[in-house]
Amino acid sequence: MKKLLSILLVLGLFSCETELGGGEGTIGVPTVTTLSGNINTTTTLTSDKVWTLKGYVYVTDGAKLIIQPGTVIISDIAEKGALCIERGAQIIAEGTATKPIVFTSGKPAGERAPGDWGGIIILGRAKTNRSSEPTIEGGIGRAFGGTNDADNSGVLKYVRIEYAGIAAMPNSEINALTLGGVGNGTVIENVQTVYANDDAFEFFGGTVNAKNLYAYATADDDFDFDFGYTGTITNGVAKRDPQFVDSGDAGNGVECDNDGTGSSAQPTTHPKLFNMVLIGPNVSSALSNHNLGLRFRRATQFTMKNSIVVGWMKGGLSLESNETAQFVKDGISVFEDNSVGVFNPSLNFISKATTILTSDQLKILALSKNNKEITSVISELDKPIWINGWTRFPSKGN
Repeated sequence: MKKLLSILLVLGLFSCETELGGGEGTIGVPTVTTLSGNINTTTTLTSDKVWTLKGYVYVTDGAKLIIQPGTVIISDIAEKGALCIERGAQIIAEGTATKPIVFTSGKPAGERAPGDWGGIIILGRAKTNRSSEPTIEGGIGRAFGGTNDADNSGVLKYVRIEYAGIAAMPNSEINALTLGGVGNGTVIENVQTVYANDDAFEFFGGTVNAKNLYAYATADDDFDFDFGYTGTITNGVAKRDPQFVDSGDAGNGVECDNDGTGSSAQPTTHPKLFNMVLIGPNVSSALSNHNLGLRFRRATQFTMKNSIVVGWMKGGLSLESNETAQFVKDGISVFEDNSVGVFNPSLNFISKATTILTSDQLKILALSKNNKEITSVISELDKPIWINGWTRFPSKGN
């Protein structure tokens, strides 16, 4: 009988390793700390261990990944990791201000680099403006989007994502946090990215709302919106490192498109941005690819209120298509009660759609909507009270 029990125990452990938590335990904790392949059942990562992502790890439809407060997840060094929450799956990563959940490089402090691993990808069933089912970029190849704007992909609260962002191919990258068709039943609050090697936060369609997002020292764009995203971001901060930026692309505070071709596909991309603080390098020695505070391109709409855009090297509010400028002129896009003051004050307001609005006309219109131009950068802008306890601001590599 003892021999039979031993055999059953060994078989049970093997099953748990295969399914990454597929045993009968109440919380489904894996018996090994290296995660790879698919997570097919409810699985819990506990805070008493350091967990390693080896390659692309997928939480599949119907499965749930629970991560305890204070848990640290690192990437394998040789086989860079990424975590993808597929449609129908959930992540429950609910840290606290004193016990944040940390995703970071597998290298020791002092040797870390942007791009040491992929990042987190969450895919949902909310609407996009694609006419056929899209798949997420970055070599992930998983579908996203649908018809359920209230879709729930879980919770990210008090989470740090450090040194993420890898390019699978040109113009197809994994960002620190990628959200594809994520619904507004999902909770995204108190999330910081640190030295992201591509975008910090990118939203491909969907309706998810988020608050208390901090993009620190991003290479490319801090907040990127595309494919019909229509949610709300409240309390977002971007703070740049003047000596770090994408060498092949322009780094912006916000970049926003309806889609890559500037089509009229519905729903129109229309992020609603409130209480944002976007801080550019603001020094003449900044690397040349530091770009614009707000880059609204390709037939997009937007709402932005009660926000501050300062210190960007090549401009503040920039409208870059006729359709985008027309939405502003018609009042469909709203820019009100904001402060703008970039490195060259003559570039606070830029319109490249000069047949619709010239830059001078855009400035007159903006100032009539209770926006103002400011001439000094207040250093304390990047320290809202909600960052206390769970964020960190290291020098690059640490």
